[in-house]
Amino acid sequence: MCDVCEKRGPWKGWRDLPTSKPGRPLGEWVDLSHVITENLSRSPAFPPPVIRKIVEMPRDNANVTDVHMVVHHGTHVDAPSHFFIDGPTMDQIPIERLHGGGVVWQIRKGPEAVIEVADLERATPKVRPGDIVMFDTGWAEKVNTHAYEDHASISREAAQWLVDNGVKMVGVDFSTPDLSSHRRTKDYDFPAHVTLLGQGVLIAEHINNVAGLAGQRVEFMIPAIAIAGADGGFARPMARVVEA
Repeated sequence: MCDVCEKRGPWKGWRDLPTSKPGRPLGEWVDLSHVITENLSRSPAFPPPVIRKIVEMPRDNANVTDVHMVVHHGTHVDAPSHFFIDGPTMDQIPIERLHGGGVVWQIRKGPEAVIEVADLERATPKVRPGDIVMFDTGWAEKVNTHAYEDHASISREAAQWLVDNGVKMVGVDFSTPDLSSHRRTKDYDFPAHVTLLGQGVLIAEHINNVAGLAGQRVEFMIPAIAIAGADGGFARPMARVVEA
């Protein structure tokens, strides 16, 4: 029995948020995903993926790829059910939670730093209720190196600040908004995940290519796959700069 799960209490539901309508497009769509490979940076808590051709030309008359991997490998979205027994799974997430206006905040910190409320209050442009917020910490550039798992984390207070300010999704350019796996104690309670997902704020992880969008309002499209009963979904998110 998961004692920690009991302490979290029930999922609190989707917050009633306004639609954050993006302004007039000013730029082209930017791909925010990492290409999925067997060697892409991953949490050591997860098994390595296996990607293979089970039907292959020219031996066969077509190509068919077989993929075995956790739904949290590569760029993906976490569903509330990732940390809440009664939370919605990927196929139960309303489509309006996966697109809309928002901001990209450049918050550059060193290894194993903590993103605090003060960092969010200084960030520009200012967040609006219903926004999606993506963090540019520069860590995506370290993918497939040992340094990638020394990323920053979001404090419990900063996560609650994002909830209180009406954010509907938070995206990070590293593997998790909580401490990386090698820094967690046995009783670690995943404060960022629990605070955000527990109050209906989705989490996108392993985001890429946000540096060129930093400090601007953008339109996001984050089409995460609706896998029945899944606690996460692979995604190929995109964004473009819009009029503020």
